[in-house]
Amino acid sequence: MQDFFIAISLYAKPGREQALREHLIEVVAPSRHDPGSIRYELFQDQADARRFVFVEHWASPSDQERHHTRTAHIRRFNETGAEDVERIEFLHRLSRLA
Repeated sequence: MQDFFIAISLYAKPGREQALREHLIEVVAPSRHDPGSIRYELFQDQADARRFVFVEHWASPSDQERHHTRTAHIRRFNETGAEDVERIEFLHRLSRLA
């Protein structure tokens, strides 16, 4: 199976960027230890503090799917932090070409 990459941008509700930032940071460390996680990084846009971007590298799509659907830290985010998200701006599932 080929490596699998995700790029996703979450946009915070007005005035909720700090709360969302804290919730997102909480998922980073445990996600880096999930089976199949190779790279799991969180960025904040320098021009717009409401925009957060994850860049993820997984050993396989099934590893990423398991992370996203079965882990306690993502479940906790969905229960407490997702309310701070105004929208998902993009979600790209990527394969490396070169």
